[in-house]
Amino acid sequence: MKNYKLIIQYDGSDYAGWQIQANAKTVQQVISDNLKTLLKEDVNLIGSGRTDSGVHAIGQAANFRTENEIDIYRFKHSLNSMLPRDISVSDMKEVEENFHARFDAKKRAYFYLITQRKSPFYKNFSGFYPRRIDINKLNELSKNFLGEKDFTSFSRKNTETENKMCNVFNAQWRQKGELTFFYIQATRFLHGMVRTIAGTLLRAQELNHSDIFIDEIFKSQNREDAFESVPAKGLFLYKVEY
Repeated sequence: MKNYKLIIQYDGSDYAGWQIQANAKTVQQVISDNLKTLLKEDVNLIGSGRTDSGVHAIGQAANFRTENEIDIYRFKHSLNSMLPRDISVSDMKEVEENFHARFDAKKRAYFYLITQRKSPFYKNFSGFYPRRIDINKLNELSKNFLGEKDFTSFSRKNTETENKMCNVFNAQWRQKGELTFFYIQATRFLHGMVRTIAGTLLRAQELNHSDIFIDEIFKSQNREDAFESVPAKGLFLYKVEY
């Protein structure tokens, strides 16, 4: 049995997220269907994690196993020629048979892109935030998210995940020209977590809240105490480390 790892890029605008679900178009379903056509067998495509509806990816990792012998260069070319224009396999390689894209992942990183002026070129790939952004204040507040903590207050209420502990290694903001980036890296992320953190930090700096305010949100373990999430269209799954 051969095991192959894919690095996948996609524009999530027209998809109901990564994971296969009934009566909805998803990235996982589209790729799986095309793999089945090429391999002439059912394929279990395993992703490193879910991305929500409208969220994009630059470095989603996935793997599948097959009895087929594959010429990787030709197969990758054929697969990309079949996939729609908003999905692309940027890399493919054979890995150990026991490699699992989800369970073997050590770190996952996302970034959120913000624009502060109206632009047709960023409208599908950024959140619009017209108010003042204080990068120093945002980075100061972001330090409160580092380490292993219970992120119940920053995830959606209706979730099947009981364990809400996540270890965040990095959370920082930077500006380049008219663009603002929020980068965050952790062992795992809960449903809606990155968007809620970004939205809460932006609102907290706007209101000039202190570290104590963020700490109280963590302690409450109540999603209603955090602020509104930023739109999905500005979020990108950037990289998965193994």
